[in-house]
Amino acid sequence: MKLLLLGTAGYHPNDQRDTACLMLPELGVVFDAGTSMFRVRDYLQTDTLDIYLTHAHLDHVVGLTFLLDVTFEKQMRAVRVHGETEKLAAIQEHLFCDLLFPVPPPYTPFPLTDEEVLPSGGRLRYFPLEHPGGSVGYRIDWPDRSLAYVTDTTAAADLPYVDLIRGVDVLVHECNFPDGMEELARVTGHSCTTPVAEVAAAAGVGRLVLAHVNPLSQDRDPVNLAVARRIFPQTELGYDRMEIEF
Repeated sequence: MKLLLLGTAGYHPNDQRDTACLMLPELGVVFDAGTSMFRVRDYLQTDTLDIYLTHAHLDHVVGLTFLLDVTFEKQMRAVRVHGETEKLAAIQEHLFCDLLFPVPPPYTPFPLTDEEVLPSGGRLRYFPLEHPGGSVGYRIDWPDRSLAYVTDTTAAADLPYVDLIRGVDVLVHECNFPDGMEELARVTGHSCTTPVAEVAAAAGVGRLVLAHVNPLSQDRDPVNLAVARRIFPQTELGYDRMEIEF
């Protein structure tokens, strides 16, 4: 199965990265709808599109306004946006108010349920994360593989979510800041490099991919990958349009 990292920046896009959006193109499943959501059109293979939101901050939902183009001249049977009830309501009330976006995009909101079965038979579950305004992470289990997506939270190896991602083949985890910016990470609800690597090691995952990196950094390695690899060698830095086979 293929996972696409369509956007890997946090907060706002820069010249190298757009904001958060991951896609399982074979299933028509997307996680988050950041500024990279426009790229979904290039990879859409199905007549259904299911978008699972982690939370309602603008860098993760503004791409919902792109759905008119994403689905243009596509024969879509259903477009569904899944999220926590209060987040879906906030998006409808604020992002799609008449003064900001007067033409409603073609989707149906669906509140998250405890467990959902994807078209492939994969079992999708969500779990709460600490973040200003609240966020959720996702885990998907198939009989022969597994995936977890954790973004917009302050990582620590002793937090409850570590048990919920234990043993996944691929963990995509935010890493907004390098070490040394712990106070800013705590205030903004984001993570530094060392704690993210420690989470991957504690959870015994197969592979760690770092995303949601600081858009102010123009460095090729904004998180100091060597630091993470000393703790968890199977660490990679995600980039836009990265393809991950798992």
